Amino acid sequence: MQPVDHEPTGFADLLATDGVVEICELRSSFGFMAFHGGNLERLTDQIASEAAARSGASFYGVLQPTGLRRHLPSATVDPAASPALASFIDHCRVVVAMHGFGRRGWWTSVLMGGRNRDLATHVSDHLRRALPAFEILDDLERIPKNLRGQHPRNPVNLPIEAGVQIELPPRLRGLTPMAMHWPGATGRFPLVEDLITALADAASSWPLDDPVSG
Repeated sequence: MQPVDHEPTGFADLLATDGVVEICELRSSFGFMAFHGGNLERLTDQIASEAAARSGASFYGVLQPTGLRRHLPSATVDPAASPALASFIDHCRVVVAMHGFGRRGWWTSVLMGGRNRDLATHVSDHLRRALPAFEILDDLERIPKNLRGQHPRNPVNLPIEAGVQIELPPRLRGLTPMAMHWPGATGRFPLVEDLITALADAASSWPLDDPVSG
């Protein structure tokens, strides 16, 4: 294993870095992904894994430890470097990949990229009902080009029916000061709970055929 202060140069190198955790849980042929999880795009893995568990969906995540924040372009997250990712892609018909972004003027925007536009509409409808204070953007022309998730090698587009790349602002991941000091009994900011519930409902109500394999 590479030490945590080593700067990974590619996906295989990242997976071999000390402290990096790769998770693959195969359930239904609907999948959730968070391959920029852990200390990188924080809470994306928790949101994706819990939405998957609640809906009986599959989950794939890569979690970076404290002290490491290595952002690899999505198109370089290659199944050839990971048997776990390859099995996940082969198993799932559609996926939802969770990402985090922060950009001035976009603090209440949720960006719905990826190549499965029917799924983007379906998930967007659930998010709009659950999160009325946020603008759910599923018109690709309104999303910055580098956040549209259209690259053919992006893992969100590799399953047989591709998927949706969701970019979440910090406040919807519970990363604002108010959210991080929320005094609720569960310790979870309500917006995060609403988001997970909406994602699970969207996955549960999406029509699926039998899994591709596995």
